[in-house]
Amino acid sequence: MITQSGFTTEPWQVRERSLHLDVLPQTESLFALSNGHIGWRGNLDEGEPHGLPGSYLNGVFELRPMPYAEEAYGFPDVGESVINVTNGKLMRLLVDDEPFDLRYGTLHHHERTLDFRTGQLSRTVDWTSPAGRRVRVRSTRLVSLTQRAVAAIRYEVEPLSHETRVVVQSELVANEELPPTDGDPRGATMLQSPLCPEEHFATDAYLCLIHKTAKSALRVAVAAEHHVDGPDGWQGSSEAEPDLARYTVVGRLRPGQRLRVDKSVAYGWSRTRSLPALRDQVDAALAAARHTGWQGLADEQRQRLDEFWDRADVEVRGDQRIQQAVRFALFHVLQAGDRAEEQPIPAKGLTGPGYEGHCFWDTEAYILPILTYTDPAAVAQALRWRHSTLGSAQERARELGLAGAAFPWRTIAGRECSGYWPAGAAAFHVNAAIASAAVRYAACTGDEDFERDIGVDLLVNSARLWHSLGHHDDAGVFHIDGVTGPDEYSALMDDNLYTNLMAQQNLRDAADTVERHPDAARRLGVDEGQIRCWRRAADAMAVPYGKELQVHEQAAGFTRRDRWDFAATHPDQYPLMHHFHYFALYRSQVIKQADLVLALFLRGDAFAEEETARAFAYYEELTVRDSSLSAACQAVIAARTGHLDLAYNYLGETSLIDLLDLEHNTRDGLHLASLAGSWIALVAGFGGLRRQDGMLSFAPRLPDHLFRLAFRVTAFGRRISVRVTRDAAEYTLLSGEPLVIRHHGEKVRLADGDTQTRALPEHTPRRAPGQPKGREPVPFARD
Repeated sequence: MITQSGFTTEPWQVRERSLHLDVLPQTESLFALSNGHIGWRGNLDEGEPHGLPGSYLNGVFELRPMPYAEEAYGFPDVGESVINVTNGKLMRLLVDDEPFDLRYGTLHHHERTLDFRTGQLSRTVDWTSPAGRRVRVRSTRLVSLTQRAVAAIRYEVEPLSHETRVVVQSELVANEELPPTDGDPRGATMLQSPLCPEEHFATDAYLCLIHKTAKSALRVAVAAEHHVDGPDGWQGSSEAEPDLARYTVVGRLRPGQRLRVDKSVAYGWSRTRSLPALRDQVDAALAAARHTGWQGLADEQRQRLDEFWDRADVEVRGDQRIQQAVRFALFHVLQAGDRAEEQPIPAKGLTGPGYEGHCFWDTEAYILPILTYTDPAAVAQALRWRHSTLGSAQERARELGLAGAAFPWRTIAGRECSGYWPAGAAAFHVNAAIASAAVRYAACTGDEDFERDIGVDLLVNSARLWHSLGHHDDAGVFHIDGVTGPDEYSALMDDNLYTNLMAQQNLRDAADTVERHPDAARRLGVDEGQIRCWRRAADAMAVPYGKELQVHEQAAGFTRRDRWDFAATHPDQYPLMHHFHYFALYRSQVIKQADLVLALFLRGDAFAEEETARAFAYYEELTVRDSSLSAACQAVIAARTGHLDLAYNYLGETSLIDLLDLEHNTRDGLHLASLAGSWIALVAGFGGLRRQDGMLSFAPRLPDHLFRLAFRVTAFGRRISVRVTRDAAEYTLLSGEPLVIRHHGEKVRLADGDTQTRALPEHTPRRAPGQPKGREPVPFARD
């Protein structure tokens, strides 16, 4: 666990005031820098001590065998695992021939700061060597959001006590030794030495290493260039071997003098380009960085983030921890997707190797909604990546005997990498998340080219899947049987309500979209008969409902199961999947993560207000939140049904998941979907944002712990500011043509620059529902 005292609580940064080696792996994830293409974990500059070294390129993986005790048709036999590529972060230091190693000597001061406005990780160290030489080291690093292939470091050494000889070794290192895994299935299968050397080169202040993965045949090139500023007499030299390239700077410094090394690192990879072409690519990126200079890179980074925060900032008054946490979350979500450019957004982003570096449905269901309203260009790129994997998804559907496309449960390059088919192959709702994200993006941006060229393909292939997967019974009701919904403690269920309602929307959206784009429909062979079949299936979709309990069922027959014995379950037996066989879980009323409650959130139009309240209360008593995906959805529905204190506690859980390491696996990388959930809980929960009938709708309501919430959304070519206090909400149209929004159901017209104020309706608190024993959310009381 990371105690809150380890960091200061500040609105625009995370600052670690002292070094704690026991949580070093966790802080390496927290301080990770990325732009969606390059990912650098927040390892110490000198490389040691470390928890888990990590340098990643989005889309670079190695293949690994997936053996089974019993072979069967359709089981994936090859998996994909993210690999640690060439490390360009290393800046080793010798102080009068003694290594700068914080495990020795005396550490007087150590501070690291991740600044959300500059996009930089800065570090200041005051250290005395065992021989009594005291030095101050300052470093700053960034991964450029404007120059996609470039990351950079400024490293500065200053003696404080004696004239000192210092040696700075700037390195590129491939095939670093990685620590063993701890057996947690959420961690990565770490592949040792995955990179085969092809070329190494060093001259003057320039370094280059080029490697190729043995099985996936991906070529990776990394080059670095240096600029040195220091007292006269310093010397530099370079050397290279297959897995190591080094530039060494030596100089003598008196107290008050400084030696500064600026290092630019360029990364590139390809499965098709030749070695010379890839070398030229990274050299060109270095040339651009050289032209820009360190200060230029820093200025570009600040400008890019100023633009982002102008659109995306969420202001929270009343709880400084939540304010810091939501900006931390937004910063990392931006880093994960901003320059991914037709590559996936993995569940951990590029902050660690957790979940093998795979992308799940989390991306479309949790991360893309935020980016749609704040950084929509990144959404188009993420969905273009999904579209690029359509051929693999169609092949998988044919393998399963289905039409259309079956997108993978977990993947990097498009192939299914889940070896457990009840939770993987049967979880077809990933298709619905992709389709929903495509519809949301097209609707909010008006990007007709995307809808015609990309969206139609995704929607049609998903609609064809649903129609072939389901069937009409004798009464005409359309059923989808034998599937697994979001709740991974229930598998192979008939008529999972979330899946059915999302498929229903997918079918209707597909029909509407092909009618808007008849040329695309002809290209895909969609005729009027097929459109009628989709609409008929959607209109007849089964919606399980337990009449005796007067509550919707998570799946047909779910409420007839025995309830899990929560009273007999010890607190250290959670997560349940680590202590009980899935056979026991699948037969019980116990829920890993929001499933029907997620349907209440995403398909709220399908439920009456009282139905929502009853369903939320019923499923609260069964949900153990063994998944980090759950708290955000529960926060939204808790707020929507009037349980504002409960919603606030769920907000704390989802937003502080990594800053406090609540899941005990932040060391493997951040929980991007849960971090995205902090925006969802605040904006969709307490702000009440919904998109209904082509309009933006708000139903704001604040808990007692907060007295102000302000955010901005970009949609339909407009930018809107929303400011909520305990008594009223103010809506301002910042740019774009006039539009009409809804405030608690009332239509409100906004003109450019105009502010409309509306009172909040009276709130009657409801009796809070209970949770399973020992699984209540932690009360996050206000500071």
